Amino acid sequence: MANRVAIFIDGAYLDYLLKDEFGGVRIDYSALSQHMAGDSDILRTYYYHCPPYQGNPPTQDESERYSTQRRFFNTLDKLPRYSVRLGRLARRLDHRGRPRYEQKRVDILLGVDMVQLAAKQNIQEAILLAGDSDFIPAVAAAKSEGVVIKLFHGERPHSDLWQETDERTRITQGFIDSILLRSDS
Repeated sequence: MANRVAIFIDGAYLDYLLKDEFGGVRIDYSALSQHMAGDSDILRTYYYHCPPYQGNPPTQDESERYSTQRRFFNTLDKLPRYSVRLGRLARRLDHRGRPRYEQKRVDILLGVDMVQLAAKQNIQEAILLAGDSDFIPAVAAAKSEGVVIKLFHGERPHSDLWQETDERTRITQGFIDSILLRSDS
């Protein structure tokens, strides 16, 4: 019997990888999940992100970006065994008064989901596509419940996250080539 896995995707990190490491290619998200899971049975793929910032009232550009991203999230949410979980984007001012944007609630949503599934013994493996150390407490908690943690990452994941996980797979050009969105898709 195949292991049951849940896949946890940090959407902002995946966006970064696709843009900065692979030239902005578009991928097939179902193929991504299948490729990461291998022969394991996928309980669900959880995709975490947040909609773009909108002011009050939003500018035309903000409204268009929000609408485009919303359509993307809705498309993902309709994929079999996919669940999109959204945080929010907060606008802050830096020390020079320039705006900067921060994701809120995204990492904690991922961590809570991972730990709940592990504690309820709904999964034997958790596949994490991420790169930062914010997930270490959730990874440690899931491991303490007997869940094997598999990390999929780009060129430079946080070294502490890399160390905390059980298995690690670097996302290479060959990996990306195998999940590219085809023009007939």
